Amino acid sequence: TADKYVDVAAMKRNAPHTDFPDIAEPTDLFAGPDGRIYIVDQKNSQVVVLDENYSAIASIQTFDSEHGDNDSFNKCTGLYVNDEAIYVCDTDNMRIVKFDVNTYECVDIIEQPQSVLMAEDELFLPIGIAVDQYKRLFVLSSSSKEGVIVMDEKSNFTGYIGAPKVNYSVFDMIWNEFQTAEQRKETVTENPTQFQNITADSEGFIYVTTSTIDEQKQIANLTANGTKNDGDFAPVRKLNPAGDEIMKRNGFFDCGGEVVTLLDEIGASEIVDVAVGPEGSWSIIDSRRSKVYTYDSNGVLLYAFGDKGSQLGNITTLQGITYQGDTLLLLDYTACAFTVYKRTEYGNKLIDALHNDNMRLYDQSIIHWNEVLQYNNNFDAAYIGVGKALYRNGQEEEAMEYLKAAYETETYSKAYAEIRKDWISKFILLIPVVVILFIFGITKLFKYAAKVNGKAVFKVGRKTYWEELMFAFHLIFHPFDGFWDLKHEKRGSVRGALTIMGITILAFYYQSVGRGYLSNPQGNYMRLIFQILSIMVPILLFAVSNWCLTTLFDGEGSFKDVFVAIGYALTPIPLFLFVTTLMSNIVTLTGVSTLAFVNVLAFVWAGMLIFFGVMVSHDYTFTKNIATLLGTVVSMCVIMFVAILFSTLINKMLTFVTSIVTELSYRM
Repeated sequence: TADKYVDVAAMKRNAPHTDFPDIAEPTDLFAGPDGRIYIVDQKNSQVVVLDENYSAIASIQTFDSEHGDNDSFNKCTGLYVNDEAIYVCDTDNMRIVKFDVNTYECVDIIEQPQSVLMAEDELFLPIGIAVDQYKRLFVLSSSSKEGVIVMDEKSNFTGYIGAPKVNYSVFDMIWNEFQTAEQRKETVTENPTQFQNITADSEGFIYVTTSTIDEQKQIANLTANGTKNDGDFAPVRKLNPAGDEIMKRNGFFDCGGEVVTLLDEIGASEIVDVAVGPEGSWSIIDSRRSKVYTYDSNGVLLYAFGDKGSQLGNITTLQGITYQGDTLLLLDYTACAFTVYKRTEYGNKLIDALHNDNMRLYDQSIIHWNEVLQYNNNFDAAYIGVGKALYRNGQEEEAMEYLKAAYETETYSKAYAEIRKDWISKFILLIPVVVILFIFGITKLFKYAAKVNGKAVFKVGRKTYWEELMFAFHLIFHPFDGFWDLKHEKRGSVRGALTIMGITILAFYYQSVGRGYLSNPQGNYMRLIFQILSIMVPILLFAVSNWCLTTLFDGEGSFKDVFVAIGYALTPIPLFLFVTTLMSNIVTLTGVSTLAFVNVLAFVWAGMLIFFGVMVSHDYTFTKNIATLLGTVVSMCVIMFVAILFSTLINKMLTFVTSIVTELSYRM
């Protein structure tokens, strides 16, 4: 909640140390460990110091250094403060100036590092700095494209970390191979994303932000990863001292600001600053919306607030953010002011819950998370917090209920594994019996099918319906002989193919409604009519396209042959789907991945059978069959295009006729 508005542009010149001009262009602010506020005024090249009550107490403009008694800044942009020193990025002077935090006297000048690892033409233009507990310096330079510059406590260059990736298209990489050295020099290369702000937490991890990511690439990356960013195109990243991206992104959406960007005219969030809060929380600011987003250490959104405007609590141009204990300060660049926000009771409950989680006081954590739910019973993080605390307390069944409400699968899987372990210990003797009976049943089924198929070989005349169905078990293991007999020996029929297709539809429907929670946490399912359409329409489209095409390429199979071959080729799918769907109710998260792989094998098996079925039906060679199938895919696309075009035309005609009838009814 907005508590106070501090107009830094009109501060009285009452600092005891020196007189200073009004702040005209604030670009950064930082709250030191002692509660003092430090504001960088880029236009007047000064750092203004405020006490914890936001009264001006000093201004750092000129100082004594190794370069002279009246040294000064030239366009300072960023700063960092710890218990011992104030580090100021003196950008246009290409240096970092270090001051004593108590006396504001210059104690060191850190100039451009000297190293063979740095490019010869690279200028040292520091715009942001962070210092960890080991006094290592992490510096952002506006001219550097290699990432964050790292220096040790003696200001010696040690390397770069977190270098952003550059994405080249396949065409660019191929074209680059055909270019001469001169052409490559003249080619405009894509520059890597540059970081613009930086801070460090108490454990030495570095947070960096960027607002120069291509918006389309950012959205495409989120879409490809299911609204979760992999870090390469994230507007905020968390780096360990080695430069590895370690940001946890366990929320429902990526921890990079606004998530509804596809329908939002403003576009993706433009993240310009980051601040580390209490209990592992951290906040970022979106300058496009003047909005603050706060996340926990797992990347789960805790709360978001803010908007553009002139009333108390709104910001015109959001430029900087910092935590002063439990309060939050937001810098308004246009108004030359900052607003002080105090946490609400709801926010206090959140921090208390996170504190108890971090201290492993799970009984207290459950109490506080439940209090959060009283404020907001739709808050997923609270359900997850209660669920995790209950799980750590050994209350697995209660934990699963809370975790299920928030679609959390990882801890749910662990809790279920404990319950399953207890169940297995109770029925340890029954499990081998069930497994043996299952294997025995499968073995007997295939032996019976082999027996039926053996008798049907010598049977003269039309085969029975049951014999036609049992033939599918022979065909899936002997595709060449099976599809030959299917066509020439009449071992199968349309009714058999339709039956297998119907069983396949039922298998997909059972998978839709019968999967376990870990396989389908959100309970999505498809109605039976849509299951029928989703299977029969592609089959008919493929059969029609293939038959039409093969009539032009000397194919010997008829439409009926292709249709029947496809039907029998689907046999492995229901055999696997029924089993994997049943198993999905008793496996953990690791088992879900295994079952998904098994399902993939079923589809690959069926796909191979379709391939060989079409080849045998038309009496094609292997190469000719591949070419024909590629042509079939193209034909399917053409038919779909014509169908869509025709349906659109019919719809427009009906709309036109309806409009005429409506108009006539009004005029009659």
